[in-house]
Amino acid sequence: MTDEATIINTDSGRADGLNRCPSCGSTDILTQAGGRLQCQFCRNVFDAIAAMPPPTTAPILQVDEDSAAVAPPLETHHSGAADISTDASAQVTIKCQGCGAEVVVDTNETMTSRCHWCRQVLSIEHQMPNGAVPDILLPFYLSKEQARASIDQFVGQRSFFAHKQFKAEFTSENIVGVYFPYFVVDANAKSNLSGTAGHVVRTYTIGSNENRRTVYDIDIYQIGRNFDIEVSGLTVEASAERRNISNSQNTNNIINTIMPFDIQNAIPYNGNYLKGFTSERRDTNIDEIRNLANTQMYDIARTQANRTATKYDAGIRWENENLEATNVTWRSAYLPVWLYSYLEVKNGSQLLHYVAVNARTGETMGSVPIAKTRLFLVAAIIELIAIPLGIMLIVFGS
Repeated sequence: MTDEATIINTDSGRADGLNRCPSCGSTDILTQAGGRLQCQFCRNVFDAIAAMPPPTTAPILQVDEDSAAVAPPLETHHSGAADISTDASAQVTIKCQGCGAEVVVDTNETMTSRCHWCRQVLSIEHQMPNGAVPDILLPFYLSKEQARASIDQFVGQRSFFAHKQFKAEFTSENIVGVYFPYFVVDANAKSNLSGTAGHVVRTYTIGSNENRRTVYDIDIYQIGRNFDIEVSGLTVEASAERRNISNSQNTNNIINTIMPFDIQNAIPYNGNYLKGFTSERRDTNIDEIRNLANTQMYDIARTQANRTATKYDAGIRWENENLEATNVTWRSAYLPVWLYSYLEVKNGSQLLHYVAVNARTGETMGSVPIAKTRLFLVAAIIELIAIPLGIMLIVFGS
């Protein structure tokens, strides 16, 4: 982390252990479709935010109190985004408040456990130096049945080209709900771009028959854009494996295609929302992906600049780009995905296919094994039809 960062403590302030229903005190609580919590004992439906006590620790603001005027910090890091301690243990011992037994939880595998004596459900609530507890999360909104319907439809639309073994083995019953780790970045930035752009002033045709071609007269301009931009809710994957989209053994890149998430509806971390789902622990620090976040902010600025230059219909080439970001805020987050996976084994090699559903918006994308013989056959048929059709168009069009 940069030494200039302001640190804000977002720890819940609650003790690890029992996380009770506000109505009956039961710890058997699961996420209901729609993003609320439901007690499995009294069936009470409630929002975690209303049931949470206020934090016992005030925010930690690392500023110079002797300064008469404190300049806005270049960066603000919420405490759940702190650097991971390489020697931090993933094993946490929780003392059950119900019976006094001590229960060991391996946070590499789960964030909740059941007491082996009184059967109460225990939750990890405090942030840990191994990055297992984020600042915020988005609860699952779509039910498993809704996600299954989306995956069934996605695969069904591609069944014609799907491999026959995959079609025989496919079932969406085994989908799992997963919380994936992300960094959420907010920033104010000043963007300055300059370059060249073209505007088509005249279009005409010269030559005849096979020598006929279209000519474009284009005026070239030097252009520049200088503006302020606000980046809100930019998400960057905090898992090194998920960022590896060039992996030849899986189709990780499909996770990026179901973005964006409605980050504005995120809530403070609450262990109840993890019950019934799996979660993937963050293994990345801010400094490791700062350049990636900056690249995405450059892309945002470039896109906004292009929207102000629609007059240049022959294209724009930005030759110089500068972006100065201030008031950058980093938060760690868990974002919800329904995930189907299928392992394709062929000629001694393996490829893990995924179909993912954004558990907030329902956006669905994935990969299915393809019957290449059928694909090549259809392509050949199309080519056989297209060639004579093209010849006819040339003959009768000349």
